[in-house]
Amino acid sequence: MFADGLLKGRRILVTGGGTGLGKAMTTKFLKLGAEVHICGRRKVVCDETAAELMKAHGGKVISHGLDIRDATAVDRTVGEIFETSGPLTDLVNNAAGTLISRTEDLSSRGFDAIANIVMHGTFYVTHAVGKRWIAGKHRGNVVSIGTTWVRNGSPFVVPSAMSKTAVHAMTMSLATEWGRYGIRLNGIAPGEIPTEGMSKRLNPGEQPGERTKLINPMGRVGTMEELENLATFLISGGCDWISGETIALDGAQALASGGSFYELRNWSDADWQAARERIQAQNNMDRAQRA
Repeated sequence: MFADGLLKGRRILVTGGGTGLGKAMTTKFLKLGAEVHICGRRKVVCDETAAELMKAHGGKVISHGLDIRDATAVDRTVGEIFETSGPLTDLVNNAAGTLISRTEDLSSRGFDAIANIVMHGTFYVTHAVGKRWIAGKHRGNVVSIGTTWVRNGSPFVVPSAMSKTAVHAMTMSLATEWGRYGIRLNGIAPGEIPTEGMSKRLNPGEQPGERTKLINPMGRVGTMEELENLATFLISGGCDWISGETIALDGAQALASGGSFYELRNWSDADWQAARERIQAQNNMDRAQRA
């Protein structure tokens, strides 16, 4: 649906670009001619993704090992990209973390683990890129991946709901503050698009998409291609008067059901314990891979 070479000459940073939704968007941007920079805490994963995509599609993917929770490291990495490769033209804030839990069971450490990535990290990257755009008189686009919970909240994912709502507020606020510099900010609020990390933390013990298919008005989950296409459209230049918006991509599920985890109120203590154990097992696997 997009012309070949649509993104030629663009230089795009995708946080969390080594896996899942970030990898899918990176692939799309690369195929359309962009130079793509991806970052993540597990640099080896980003290196493997970069090599895989360049082998399959040609072009240029550059990987960076970066923990976006570290503001100093973020500023240094973004500065290096601008100095060695050239100014970025677009930023996709995709890196995230979430889990389901009864809020009374959360520790402050558990809350911070989500908030430091989603809220603080997203701001750090946006700030580091945005201030360089302004100083260099560059136009730019920011697309942040959010959730529909930013409009109505959601039980059992409170750290994520709070943090994603902060990103939504940043999107609206900076769209008005930075619009005069030619900088646009928008968000995408996807429903369930199954990925290994998200599915095992938000739907532990279930088949990916199992619950969504029962309650979604369209009877299905979303696809990577749909997310790729919407992200591409938002940075493509096809409608540059869109700014400050967060667009739901969920088959109207949020309109029908709130798009939240309210149904988990019926879980027993044993259900929550089983979910904690599955999430912890996934976390331990991720730590082992990072090590």
